[in-house]
This record gives sequence, structure tokens and C-alpha cells, in this order.
Amino acid sequence: MTQPQPGEIYIEFVSVGQQVKAIAVDAATGVEVSVFGPSSVSQRDLQALAVRKLRRRLEQLGHG
Repeated sequence: MTQPQPGEIYIEFVSVGQQVKAIAVDAATGVEVSVFGPSSVSQRDLQALAVRKLRRRLEQLGHG
């Protein structure tokens, strides 16, 4: 198995009723955040929001 690259982020989308949960995980640290949005929102928009939230969390933890 290869080592995760710095800045590599895994994204997962889960439908929860009329909403979609986007989960972003930093591959190197395992730090995870999630955001919710209506199912009418594009996955690209939810992904961008989740990535911004993850980067902010990493900065708060001193990993960014």
C-alpha cells in the first residue's frame, strides 16, 4: 500500500433522506469533517464546502 500524499483528501457522499452528507478525510492525518446539504445541491458544491471545512480544521489543529 502506498503512503498518502500531503494534501490528499478522500471524499464520500451519503444520502440521508432529502439531504446529502459529504465527508472529507485528510489521508495523512485521518482528520475527518462532514457537511450536509439538500439533495438538490451539486456534489461539487458540497465537496468544495467540505474541503474548506477540513482545511480550516487542520489549521486549527496545527496540521495546515
